[in-house]
Amino acid sequence: MNKQELGSFLRSRRERLRPEDVGLPSGPRRRTPGLRREEAAVLAHISTEYYVRLEQGRAPRPSGEVLAGIAGALRLTDAESDHLHVLSGTAPIRDRLHRRDVRPSILALLERLPGTAAFVISATFEVLAWNDLAAALMEDFGALAPGDRNLARRAFLGPDRPGTTLYGISDAAEFRHHVVMELRATLARYPADPEVRGLVDELRDTCPEFARLWERHDVQAAQMLTKTLRHPVVGEITVDCDVMALTDRDQHVVLYSAPQGSPDAEALALLRVLGTETADYLR
Repeated sequence: MNKQELGSFLRSRRERLRPEDVGLPSGPRRRTPGLRREEAAVLAHISTEYYVRLEQGRAPRPSGEVLAGIAGALRLTDAESDHLHVLSGTAPIRDRLHRRDVRPSILALLERLPGTAAFVISATFEVLAWNDLAAALMEDFGALAPGDRNLARRAFLGPDRPGTTLYGISDAAEFRHHVVMELRATLARYPADPEVRGLVDELRDTCPEFARLWERHDVQAAQMLTKTLRHPVVGEITVDCDVMALTDRDQHVVLYSAPQGSPDAEALALLRVLGTETADYLR
């Protein structure tokens, strides 16, 4: 049970709700945002004292029934409810390190997709494997040290800082928000992994934008169906973005493709010929 994170999460979800969201009168004398603690407790059918202790990180592990009541009272989404159970210690967490080794069958799959830019990322957004087209479209990951292949670090601390773009993508701000939400969930799953904690601490300490997003306690990422990248040679390429979860290793395969015969597919085909020499985003 991560008492401090649980308390912070509950407080953030309570403060985002308005009284009218849950059928309560707003009243004229509210000095703080959101519901009052006693209102959340009543809606969850638990005592105010116990709810206050949960937010303060002083309460024992809540039961499943209590968590269900809190989830309903705070109008949590399914993803937020799952996160609540992880923080409360009532859902399985991984006490080992997150995996960075990629299955040989996945490595072979990447090479069998020559018309699709494909790469594998770890639970901490490290690019673990990629095919030639991904390297040509984004950058030559093989020329980078492992630490520099981390897309989370690159998004917040690399040459593409907030206010600029990452690989020329059109949704850089949304991607940064997505990274924060995914890292929060990763930290909840791997509380004993020093690399996960180290990455989060590094980003919180050195990037105000990451710290601001982290304090929002969001955990449900929006699905990204398309993405536009600006390449220095072939220009803008709009691709379909598909992500396949490798649940056994907590990794994801990311696929960038374009409809056959489209100008974007022709641009990807040109990149296959040009290779990685054109992927000069670090200049």
